[in-house]
Amino acid sequence: MSRRYFGTDGIRGQVGRFPITPDFVLKLGWAAGRVFARQGRSKILIGKDTRISGYMFESSLEAGLAAAGVDSLLLGPMPTPAIAYLTRTFRADAGIVISASHNAFQDNGIKFFSANGTKLADEIEDAIEAQMDLAMTTVDSAALGKARRVDDAAGRYIEFCKGTVSRDMTLKGLKIVVDSAHGACYHIAPKVFAELGAEVLEVGSAPDGLNINSGCGSTSPAMLQKIVVAEEADLGIAFDGDGDRVIMVDHRGEVVDGDELLLIVALERKREGQLEGGLVGTQMSNFGMELALAEHGVPFVRARVGDRYVMEELIKNGWDLGGESSGHIICRQLTTTGDGIVAALQVLRAVVLQERSLAELKGQMAKMPQHMVNVRLKEKGDPTRLPKIQEAVRAVEAHLGGKGRVLLRPSGTEPVVRVMVEGEEIEIVESLTEELAEAVRKAIG
Repeated sequence: MSRRYFGTDGIRGQVGRFPITPDFVLKLGWAAGRVFARQGRSKILIGKDTRISGYMFESSLEAGLAAAGVDSLLLGPMPTPAIAYLTRTFRADAGIVISASHNAFQDNGIKFFSANGTKLADEIEDAIEAQMDLAMTTVDSAALGKARRVDDAAGRYIEFCKGTVSRDMTLKGLKIVVDSAHGACYHIAPKVFAELGAEVLEVGSAPDGLNINSGCGSTSPAMLQKIVVAEEADLGIAFDGDGDRVIMVDHRGEVVDGDELLLIVALERKREGQLEGGLVGTQMSNFGMELALAEHGVPFVRARVGDRYVMEELIKNGWDLGGESSGHIICRQLTTTGDGIVAALQVLRAVVLQERSLAELKGQMAKMPQHMVNVRLKEKGDPTRLPKIQEAVRAVEAHLGGKGRVLLRPSGTEPVVRVMVEGEEIEIVESLTEELAEAVRKAIG
């Protein structure tokens, strides 16, 4: 069926504009409750990030679920991967996250986890959308759902994160700056690293409902870079607003992105003989990572952009490790979804076991320069198969001579074609990107 509400990562938009409105979210809670209540009395977890609108949507979901006869467990501000984990441990029927991830506070969204802590199956999302077409009803008073707060949710998740590394691993001697983006990790991430022995300096850990992702976090690492250098820290760790992404900063103040972090984890696992199969990246993963993996005999495949597609490829190949340049890293043998804290601990594990700095480990990969241009379309579509565009692509690929790559990708969210070229020299890469973008403009008129 054609989806009206659910995208690749739930439902997201600007607060106050359809569908991110209290009345829509009320009915969404009811519709989801009706679908899960078909299996009998159900309970669903609700967690959120630190946006001011989270209070409003938490109440809306709770009311909708109660009207459908479903109990709610309210977690308060919690990272998205924590909700996936707690959904499993509470044996809940589903988990709901109120978050717009790395977006500014004016946006919000709703996404769901299954009882197994994974994205909902398509047929469940379809059933919820179908339920939205029906008039909202309320069960008999005696059958109404109840709601209660879970007071120890943060502590449970902190212990889970610490449990993803061996009991004898310590971070003693490491000075770490932790940037929680004024988001859902603010009361969790600093404690995880401190309890493992690190000296932790906190930034981005004073949310006020409006400052989430504002000039901080994984999408704005400049502040973290300055603080790491000024404080002479060993490294910095930055999360996004809902804690499912992570990037790092080495002691020199240089950013270590998702591709570089993935490579560090993959090569450490290979060194220990613990790498299951290969690694899954995306169309946007740096070609330098692909070359570095090939040098070490590690298989590599590219998925479409989006953690849903990375997970699909991991399952298809029976592999455990994958992720995106943005820092969304999935360690399947440890958890069921992208988890910024868990991923950071895997990188720190390599730092500790190899007794090497993050900067040294980053040097295992020579990043290739990338340049991207968005070519606007009159309407959403995919013109990349036009003969003239294909001819232009072949010309650029010939110029690169196998030492780079070309990517043309229609955006899934706006009417643009993303034109990207990757190669050894930035000047040539930028020139070729502009030439190819101009060829696309001419081909589409």
